Amino acid sequence: MLSAIPTQLYIDGNWCDATSHQTLPVINPSNEEKLADVAAAGAADVDAAVQAAARAFKTWRHSKGSERARYLRAIASGVDENKYFLARLQSENSGKPLTESAIDVADVIATFAYYADLAEQLDSQQNAAVAIPSEDFQASLRREPCGVVGLIVPWNFPMVTTAWKLAPALAAGCTVVLKPSEVTPLPELALAAIIDATGLPAGVLNVVTGTGQSVGAPLVAHPLLAKISFTGSNAVGSMVMKTAAESIKGVSLELGGKSPILVFADADLDLAVSLVTGGIFFNAGQMCSATSRLLVGESIADEFLARLKQATEEIVIGNPLAENTQMGPLVNRAQYERVLRYIERGIADGAKLVTGGGRAADCQHGFFVAPTIFNEVPLDSVIWREEIFGPVLCVRSFINEQEAVALANDSEYGLVATVVTGSAARATRVSAALEAGMVWVNAPQVIFPQTSWGGMKKSSLGRELGPWGLAAFQEIKHVVTARA
Repeated sequence: MLSAIPTQLYIDGNWCDATSHQTLPVINPSNEEKLADVAAAGAADVDAAVQAAARAFKTWRHSKGSERARYLRAIASGVDENKYFLARLQSENSGKPLTESAIDVADVIATFAYYADLAEQLDSQQNAAVAIPSEDFQASLRREPCGVVGLIVPWNFPMVTTAWKLAPALAAGCTVVLKPSEVTPLPELALAAIIDATGLPAGVLNVVTGTGQSVGAPLVAHPLLAKISFTGSNAVGSMVMKTAAESIKGVSLELGGKSPILVFADADLDLAVSLVTGGIFFNAGQMCSATSRLLVGESIADEFLARLKQATEEIVIGNPLAENTQMGPLVNRAQYERVLRYIERGIADGAKLVTGGGRAADCQHGFFVAPTIFNEVPLDSVIWREEIFGPVLCVRSFINEQEAVALANDSEYGLVATVVTGSAARATRVSAALEAGMVWVNAPQVIFPQTSWGGMKKSSLGRELGPWGLAAFQEIKHVVTARA
């Protein structure tokens, strides 16, 4: 069981200070108090981590899938043994309520367990025969690890995003340099301690904490890296892709979203209210999958908005460690101020403020924003077009199904969508017509390791989870042999 949170870098199986001996403060967003100081790495530390991963890759790449599966199951078991500690740590570092943090930890466990199964299956799949239209030759298929990979993860889902990348990378036989967000590094450092306790060979996993400029940039540019997997903003994702292009690195990007939730007149309105509030106010709206654009049938719009307003104003906001808290603070002051600026822009653009619109009442300390709803939002308003990453819902009504789909697809993003309807036929039609990588029908945003994660348009490049997540860290090799 974990009794303390590491705050150093984890390189080549050892905990060490940054070369500069500099540190970064980690702040609790619910009370603005310092939780810890973590090592602030630089280019020299990144190089040491990549070099360690490169050395470890020479051996790890030849390990059997069954061996890698044992480590992955041990990681899942270690997370499970520490699940209460990890949930509380996530809530303290990120501000999300304990109930949400518990869901995250369960997701981490399931992800490592799932990729343990896939790793085990690799042994029997290696050198599989491939049917070809010739009797003079025979062909076989090999799936090989792509090499040393850099994983850059965001602050909104500590450990979850890491698990989605790290588990398949290890399963594939890659070695890893992980850069957590400097805002929420503590859960990733705790996860590294759990992994270290499994006896994973030195250098297979390295964790380097620090800023994007001091760690992320030199990591992406490092010549020994075969691939970068990045989750974050579109602006940074574009820079990652440009830098990776200079040395022809592989790139996977999970970026932004401005996702719709469509509520049709035949929907169960109680269910719809629950799905709308969950889709935008879970994690205080700090989700790339937040369904921040509500499209509701015109004939039920007034009644539904009244119900939605009441439910929103009943959300319990406060200390994320309190049992009854339903929404916590935003992750830091920068995000808090950013969201408030968007709210001001929405008002300036002529959107009708229904509820919220400022600091949450009764929260004198911390970065709390009241759950906010805008109605009749102009289609050219920045709050309708841009990702806010906060608890701000934008509402418009539609006349018919065709208009609903057109409004939903009118976005440069295409990550997820939710459809709420009593008609199975409509659900099938609309799900097929929506330009999104994941569509939920009459369901909350449930995510399973077996299904893919990623979107269309500017939301993603590649897919995570499922067998697609494993394939993202593999190279394909065919061997064609002349028959004797």
